[in-house]
Order: sequence, then structure tokens, then C-alpha cells
Amino acid sequence: MALVPAFVLLPGPLAASTSGGGFGDRDRLVDSLSASFVDYWGSGDRDLSPGLEGMVRYWLHYHVVKAVVAAALLAVLAALGVLLRRAFLRAGGLGVGRRAALATAVVVVTALGLASSAAVLANVQGAMAPLSSLLSMLPVRSPHGELADALDQVRQHLADRPDAGARTPPAVEVMVGDFARYHLVTAVTALTATVVLIGLSVVSWRRFAGTETSDRRTRRVFGSFGLLWALSSSAFAVVAAANASVAADPAPALLAFFEGGW
Repeated sequence: MALVPAFVLLPGPLAASTSGGGFGDRDRLVDSLSASFVDYWGSGDRDLSPGLEGMVRYWLHYHVVKAVVAAALLAVLAALGVLLRRAFLRAGGLGVGRRAALATAVVVVTALGLASSAAVLANVQGAMAPLSSLLSMLPVRSPHGELADALDQVRQHLADRPDAGARTPPAVEVMVGDFARYHLVTAVTALTATVVLIGLSVVSWRRFAGTETSDRRTRRVFGSFGLLWALSSSAFAVVAAANASVAADPAPALLAFFEGGW
């Protein structure tokens, strides 16, 4: 399970080597982002400033690495989960302790698999809309100096945006557009996960229905997984709907973020 520490330790150094720059720790990243955001806002341009563009490139590579590692971990956990489930179904001749250990392992691996799937979706989102993902690191609740002034101006323009017409600064339009893409990606990936989980639930319930009533262990396993996949699909469906709503009208949610509401 070397993929678990790789998910935590590998993305930063690898992203730094492939993007041409990196940051030693979170504080340095936040400080650099704050300064780059102020420069970008002050430029009045639509195109990202060189400093912010470099940070967005780094953040894109960072999330691509995390998404790849999380996907590999999900594949390993899925295969392991299948093997453990089969072993549990054949564990009739084992003692109570071993059966309990197998059942616990199935539960743990399944939980880790769901967490890994969520990590894949979150990092695909960050890779597809790295600007919005990166801006979430801004200290919007406690800004100081030039950053505080820049954020005040951004908030004002976002609040006035429906009536501002052509007077909306290009940078605001860039951020609104990227924020819409950020949530659209989440809506699409969450909807995809919903469909997959519904399919798994249907398969589990069919296996449950096709099992003899005397085989209580098998029916219990497939019934439990059928219920788990159904509940998980419902959760992802809610995520998809919520993000689709934000993608359709991103400015109010972006304003809420800059006001520290997220």
C-alpha cells in the first residue's frame, strides 16, 4: 500500500519538477498566491500574470499527479475488495475469529475505496479548473494590505456584476468562467459515479435475489453491498445536482467564497 504515502508525499515534488517551480510548504504557497493575485488584479488584463500563471501550472500538475495516484489506489482496493469478499463467502469452515477478521477487512477496504473514489473526483476537478482550485487557498477571511484591497474590489464587482455589463473587469469574468467550469466538472464526474454505483447496486440486488434463502451469508453480503451502493449513489447524485446548480449561476457562489462563506 505504498500508494497511500505516495498520494501525500509525491505530488508536490513531482509537480514542482514538471511545472518548473514549486513551494516548500503551505505558508509559502499562500504568500506567493496572495502576491500573484494582487499583481493579476492590478494588471487589469484578462490573461493571467506570469506569477499567477506559473502557480496555476504547478497546481494543475499537482492535481494530475494526485488524481493518477488516487485512481491507481482505487483500482488496487477494488481488486482487493473482490478477493476479500470471495474469501469471506468461502469462509464457512473457518473459525469465528477469522470470519470476523475477513468481514472487518472487507468493510475497511470498501470504505477506503469510497474515499479513494472521492479523491479521484476532487483531483480531476482541481486539474480541470486549477485556477478556482488554487484560489481556494487565498486567506479570504483574514486578508491584509494590498490583498485586502484587491478582495474588496473583487467582491464589489461580483455583487454588481448582473448590472455592470461591459464595466465588469476581465479578471472577474475569467474567475467566474473558471468557477463555473470547476463546478461543472464536479457535476459531470459525480453524475458518472452515480450511474456506476446504481449499476453496482442493481448487480448486487440481482445476486441477492438469485441466491438460495438458505445461504444466509451470501445473501447478507450482497444485500449489504446493494444497500451501500444505493446510498452512495444517492449521495453522489446530490453532489451532482448541487454543483450543476452552481455551474448554471456561478457568480453568487463565487461571491460567497470571497466573502469567506465557504
